[in-house]
Amino acid sequence: MQQTPIHEIHNAELLNLIPINAKKIIEIGCSSGALAREYKKINANCEYIGIEIMTDYGDLAQRYCDQVIIGDVESFPATFFSDNSDVDCWIFADVLEHLKDPWEILRKISSVLSNAGSVVACIPNIQHWSVQSLISTGDFRYQDFGILDRTHIRWFTRKTIIEMFEQNGFSIKDMWYRIITSDPRREQFLEKIASMASVAGANPEEAVKDAIPNQYIVLATPKKP
Repeated sequence: MQQTPIHEIHNAELLNLIPINAKKIIEIGCSSGALAREYKKINANCEYIGIEIMTDYGDLAQRYCDQVIIGDVESFPATFFSDNSDVDCWIFADVLEHLKDPWEILRKISSVLSNAGSVVACIPNIQHWSVQSLISTGDFRYQDFGILDRTHIRWFTRKTIIEMFEQNGFSIKDMWYRIITSDPRREQFLEKIASMASVAGANPEEAVKDAIPNQYIVLATPKKP
């Protein structure tokens, strides 16, 4: 799992979806520990474990996490997940798109997570109007950050995010969107996206709505038998 450049800014919208009374949390890709820092201000007694593939990032996260494990979660044995069946919340803050098989990781978590547990995640939206505009001109190039971050190896839309969770043992309880960038050209592109959706036999209003968010914030819980 590759990493984007480290920073000290936490995702406030994601923080709002983390249970405030969690006793144990695991954050996959904890980076500098910024999210742990802010959550500990709310719930100082929570055991907050960070998983980080980059040693230097993990060293920084030690400032705020109770424990930091250095390694690639996709290489962890099945016992890692079963040994952590008491986790109340698993966090993926801009991480699932970096995994080779995020579907498998979610399956492993859902197989051990209690009915009261949850997963919160922030995931970029490849359906964003700016990406569609670049594809239309053949200018689809990786960038240093953002939706086309060169370290992303998986891509998702609102529909495929829902499918990823629902097909791997979860029900989505809440789904927010984040609009990070603004551009005066947006409305012009959205008009064209609506037209393309109509030609494709899809719902133009839905296509426009789904082309606006830069990212989605998801709260998911295990499907009840």
